[in-house]
Amino acid sequence: MVKHVILWKLKEDLSPEEKDAVRREIKAGLEGLQGEIPGLLEIRVHIAPLASSNADLMLDSTFVDEASLKGYAKHPAHVAVADTKVRPNTKTRICLDFDA
Repeated sequence: MVKHVILWKLKEDLSPEEKDAVRREIKAGLEGLQGEIPGLLEIRVHIAPLASSNADLMLDSTFVDEASLKGYAKHPAHVAVADTKVRPNTKTRICLDFDA
């Protein structure tokens, strides 16, 4: 199995209310990919960071193998969520992929 974990920081010009809405939209969009992408075993987006955090949200996903992760990156359903919900609203992205 392969884990794919991403931490995002939202754009600073978003109001607190906009950040909450964006978090919910990203969560719904990415978690909605469950069952749509071959090899995607589990996908969760955490949107309620504690005050001690320096990231705004986290993706925690599990794939059958590295080939499945590569397929996810190019899959039209994932690209649509990334292009409409994630990329327009985030300023930084940190990713860690590893064998689990």
